[in-house]
Amino acid sequence: MNLVVLMRMVPDVVEELEIAPDGKSLDQEALRLIVSESDDHALEEALLLKERYGGRVTVVAPEAPEVADVLYTAAAKGADRVIQLRGVEPGLGVAAMAEACAAALSAIPDLLPADLVLTGAQSIEDLDGLVAPLVAHRLGWPYLGVVTAVSEVSNGTATVIKEFQAGYRGEFQVSLPAVLGVQAAEKPPRYVPVAKVRAAMKATRIEEFEAPQPVPEPLQDVTIVALAKPEATGRAEMLEGSVEEVAGKLCELLAERGLL
Repeated sequence: MNLVVLMRMVPDVVEELEIAPDGKSLDQEALRLIVSESDDHALEEALLLKERYGGRVTVVAPEAPEVADVLYTAAAKGADRVIQLRGVEPGLGVAAMAEACAAALSAIPDLLPADLVLTGAQSIEDLDGLVAPLVAHRLGWPYLGVVTAVSEVSNGTATVIKEFQAGYRGEFQVSLPAVLGVQAAEKPPRYVPVAKVRAAMKATRIEEFEAPQPVPEPLQDVTIVALAKPEATGRAEMLEGSVEEVAGKLCELLAERGLL
């Protein structure tokens, strides 16, 4: 099987986010970026398919700080080819990111045809999960999202498990080639020791490919007017005393507000 995995770097929301001087975007220099969690699961699912059916796994990631470490880690886990996509501007919109990735997949030598393109079902910057279906639309391939397993691949089709609300799961057959938005792999993403990553850094060459220019911004129906941090209101009132005293004060407050 020829498997391609798209991986993206996203802001680490554990860190404090800073607004850029333009007031309309995040300060890219202050951001700490990490690999999108669902993209890491997409890589794991691709590696499991490789182990089951053979073939090769290629990882493509847009240029970003620390992305080289992610690509070397992917190689240490078992990826056969790692590619950094250059020329993709930081903070690019979801639709433009999908357009850039899809155009690059079609242009990178010896990458397509592929059986499956796997990427995360959603990310911190793409909660609607639009990157995978937009890539599929650009390639003209079928798409299936919120995938939790690829149970079988045979005769030009893949049997895919899709998750629904309330814990329900559905089994679908999709014709290959196809794009899958992976919610979670069949197993947790594998851990690789630092020594193995360092060995991969010595043995692996990260290919660099320029994104087709210019990258358009399709479907740009929303304009960001301004960003602002949440205001600290200081309206919290701490109730102190014994359990009975706190309960009494709470009842008084609720009664004052007409809630009792």
